[in-house]
Amino acid sequence: MIRNLIRRRERRGLRLWNVGVVLALTFVTAIAIAAGVFFAGWDLLGARGLKTQRRLDASTLFDLVKLAFGVVAGAGALVALVVAYRRQRVDEEGALREATRLHTERFTTAVSQLGDDQTPVRLGGVHALAGLADDAPTDLLRQTCIDVLCAYLRLPYIAESDLPPDDAAARRIYLAMREVRHTIIRVIRDRMSVGPEETHLSWQGHDFDFTGVVFDGGDLSGAVFSTGGTVSFRDAVFSGGAVSFDRTWFSGGTVSFDGARFVGGTVDFTLAEFSGGRVSFLGARFSGGTVSFRRARFSGGTVGFSESEFAGGEVDFVAAVFSGGAVSFRRALFSDGAVSFRRVVISGGEVDFVGAVFSGSMVDFTHAELSGGDVGFPDGVVGPAPIGLVPSTGQPLPPGLRLPERWLTPEP
Repeated sequence: MIRNLIRRRERRGLRLWNVGVVLALTFVTAIAIAAGVFFAGWDLLGARGLKTQRRLDASTLFDLVKLAFGVVAGAGALVALVVAYRRQRVDEEGALREATRLHTERFTTAVSQLGDDQTPVRLGGVHALAGLADDAPTDLLRQTCIDVLCAYLRLPYIAESDLPPDDAAARRIYLAMREVRHTIIRVIRDRMSVGPEETHLSWQGHDFDFTGVVFDGGDLSGAVFSTGGTVSFRDAVFSGGAVSFDRTWFSGGTVSFDGARFVGGTVDFTLAEFSGGRVSFLGARFSGGTVSFRRARFSGGTVGFSESEFAGGEVDFVAAVFSGGAVSFRRALFSDGAVSFRRVVISGGEVDFVGAVFSGSMVDFTHAELSGGDVGFPDGVVGPAPIGLVPSTGQPLPPGLRLPERWLTPEP
C-alpha cells in the first residue's frame, strides 16, 4: 500500500503551490506561533495587565523602531526561506529528471541487448539491467528493471525433455537460453540475499512475477522475501534439474506457488524459514521428483497446501518444526508417492488436514513429536490413518492432536 502511494507520487513528478499562497500560509503560521509564544509567556509570568503611559520617552520610541525593523527583517527572512526551499525542490527535481533520462537511455540499450540473438550479448543485457536496478533513482524504475527480467523468464521455453531427438541446432538454442535464464535467477538470488551493509543493493520488498515460468534448475538459496513484496510462482513448472530455496527466509508479504507443478528433478526448501506473511501452494501438484522441506521452520504467518495433490515422487517434511502460525492441508489429495513427516516437531500453531484424502500415498508420521499446538484430522478425512500417527492401544493422544474416531477404534 505504502509503496503504491510512493509510485503514484513518482509518476506525478514535482508539483509546487502558488508562491503567493505559500507566502500567505507562511506568514499566518509565523503570526500564530508568535502569538502562542507571547500568550504562553504572559501566562507563565503571571502578568495581570499592561502599564500605560501618556507620553513616549526616547527609550520606548527606540524600542518600537527596533521592533518594527525586527518584524520587517523576520518577514524578509521568511520570504527568503520559502524561495530557497522552492529553488532547492526545483533543483532536486531537475537532478532527478536528468538521472531518469540517463537511466532511460541505459535501459533502452540493456533491453536491446537482452533481445539480441547472441548469447554473450544477452548475458551482458542481464547484468546491465541488474546494474540499472541497483542504481535506479526511484523504486518505480527499479521495479521496471525487475519486471523485464521476470518477463524474460516467462517467455515460452521448451524443456530439455521436449527437444526433438538428434537436433543439434535446437539443443544449442536450448542451452544458450537456459544459461541466460539461470543467470537471471542467480542475479535475483544475489539481490535478495544481501547483508545489512549492502541494503542499497537489496531488491527485497519488490514484486516478482514468475507466473508460468518453467524451472529446470536455478538457485534461490539464502534469499529473503521480506515484508511488503509479492513473489508469484503461480502455475510455474518445475520439470527437471535442481531448484534450491535452501535457507530461504519468507518473512512477510505473499509468495504464491498456486497451481505450480512439480513433475521432476529436485526442489529444495531445506532449512527454509517461514516466519510471517503468506506462502501458498493452493492447487499445486506434486507428481514427480523430490520436494524437500527437511528441517524447515514454520514459526509464523500462513502456509497453505490446500487442494494440493500429492500424486507421485517424494515430498519430505523430515524434522521440520511447526512452532507457530498456521499450515493447512485442507482437501489435499494424497494419492501416490511418499509424503514424510518423520521426526517432525509440532509445538505450536495450527496444522490442519480438514477434508484431506489419503487414498494411496504413503504418508509417514513415525517418531513425530506432537507436544503442543493444534493438529487436526477431523471426521471428514477420507482413507486410512498415516503411518505412525495413531498411538498404540491404551496410549493417550498427544496434546492438541485430533483424530477421527474410526482411526482410534480397532477393527474387529
